[in-house]
Amino acid sequence: MPSVSTNYAIDTYTSALDLPDTVWESFAAFPRDSNVMYPHALKARRDEQEGRLTKGLWIVCTSTNLLSSPSVDFVLSCTDGPLGSYPVFIFTPIPPSCLDSEYVHPRLEALARALLAAIPSHRVFSVFAPDAITLMFTSLWTDLTGVLLDPEPRYYAAKITYCTKRSFRPRQTSIFPDVEYTLRLAREDDISGVAELCLGFARESEPFVLSEEGAQREASTLVQNSNVWVHEIWRRGQQSEIASIVAVTRTSDTVAAITKVYTNLRWRKRGCAERLTREVTKHLLKTKDSVVLYVAHNNPAAAKVYNRVGFVGIGPESESVEGVDSWLELGFDRKQVQLGHW
Repeated sequence: MPSVSTNYAIDTYTSALDLPDTVWESFAAFPRDSNVMYPHALKARRDEQEGRLTKGLWIVCTSTNLLSSPSVDFVLSCTDGPLGSYPVFIFTPIPPSCLDSEYVHPRLEALARALLAAIPSHRVFSVFAPDAITLMFTSLWTDLTGVLLDPEPRYYAAKITYCTKRSFRPRQTSIFPDVEYTLRLAREDDISGVAELCLGFARESEPFVLSEEGAQREASTLVQNSNVWVHEIWRRGQQSEIASIVAVTRTSDTVAAITKVYTNLRWRKRGCAERLTREVTKHLLKTKDSVVLYVAHNNPAAAKVYNRVGFVGIGPESESVEGVDSWLELGFDRKQVQLGHW
């Protein structure tokens, strides 16, 4: 941890092309921790290089002292996705155990002031970052803007975990003898089935629910971009249907993220989610160093599934693993903000 007396600077960017090399180097050095924003920034930079307009905001806190080169402390992103505005994401290369409040507080306060200078306060509907950062930043934002936290502010509390070639666990899961299945990338003719499961996933992801039209739009985007895999299943002599989906929507050079796993209620307790997650993870590890995902603290069943696939630090008796940290999303009063979707 740098000394508290280290000087710092706050810089605001509305173009990914303008982000300095120090930011890209920090993203690349910590591709799992920065996964919430790194792939989006890469896509925005590609779009801008090819002449397409993008809309995004990145605020960077950089520390300097006389003995070393400038270092990135925090990057805050405020960007949009295909279905609406994303939460405010905050990435730091500083390990959570080293987040000293005396060092962090003035930097987060400066980030909050820069954010308010760049956008209206109602744009910030939630914040997602490592626990301590989320708690401190949302408190500072309320003090600065008067926008209160939602009466039930804990939108998402989860661990980030990862699987590598070394931790991956190949395993053949059994299935009931009356059914057959295939695991594959989704096709155009799967969109309605994928939309059904996107709708089910959203219903369990309050407040980010979707209309049927929104679910159809999300499914179309996922399928057209080859971002979703399906577990197709059928009873002999009957028509097939999609039992599970696994979406992969944030990918950088070395890391891919599984961002959505959901199983049709009619096909649960047959190992579908584990089977498909293992297949997708195996495929991704052919070209990536690791696969990341977030698993909610209140979903031990999912944690067991991911642990059996090889995701580390989340098993019932798992020891602490470096890089497996707790992240928190807190939301603001929906009467005072415009809710987005992610």
